[in-house]
Amino acid sequence: MKLLKDLFNFYLDASIHVALAVVSLAGVTTQMLNISSNLYLSGFIFCGTIVCYNFVKYGVEAEKYLIVSNTYQRNIQVLSFLSFLMAFYFLMHLKQEIWLATAILVLISTLYAVPLLPNAKNLRSLGGFKIYIVALVWAGFTVLLPVLDAELGFNNNVWFYTMQRFIFVLILILPFEIRDMEWDAKSLRTLPQVLGVKKTRILGFLLIIIFFAISFLKDDFTTKEILSNLVVSVILMGIFTAKAKMKHNYFASFWVEGIPVIWFCSNLILNRMF
Repeated sequence: MKLLKDLFNFYLDASIHVALAVVSLAGVTTQMLNISSNLYLSGFIFCGTIVCYNFVKYGVEAEKYLIVSNTYQRNIQVLSFLSFLMAFYFLMHLKQEIWLATAILVLISTLYAVPLLPNAKNLRSLGGFKIYIVALVWAGFTVLLPVLDAELGFNNNVWFYTMQRFIFVLILILPFEIRDMEWDAKSLRTLPQVLGVKKTRILGFLLIIIFFAISFLKDDFTTKEILSNLVVSVILMGIFTAKAKMKHNYFASFWVEGIPVIWFCSNLILNRMF
């Protein structure tokens, strides 16, 4: 039993679960836009997410990321370097437009954790700025990259999907903000610190309504898409209703981050029905 728990914790701590969530969101985009999945792009997004998140979590200081003293962190480090090599391999099979877009998103992700100048602040330290950076990068990787890969062009529907995905990620971040409220530095000015937990939960409900309403702004929305977004909206509502569980570690890091996987799987079921 202890071995299973240790493996599960490693699965979460090594950012494998969040990588599965991000690649699932990219899959949702291909499902919604009816485009073929590119295994090289999916592999790149999955491995790249592991590298990016582990760098942000454990590599704020280069020495801390490169020189670790315990076996557990060393295993995460090894996984991160292997993922980096795999991400590079997958990237070499993608279009140059993907390279450019990735470079911009990686730069934003890097500045989130590491300041550009020695005495400057990183983007994470700017009060209230954190969640928007994360949402922007997730939207870029899960909507814009699949669109660029499929050479669709950026029409109104694509921008609506991007806006909807941005809001979706903001919603997912709020339970983490509530969970970490007591430990986050006051200078971060997270939404629960500024608004309080109750108002942050109300904001979550409002964002869910906006997320679902955007479904009807598309030029050619379908019943399948409306049902898909309704399913995920109901699940998100349930997350914010369960206020007593918000501060449980596994609730946010497993169940909340697992919602994109549920969304992707529900689309697979709906595709068979319609």
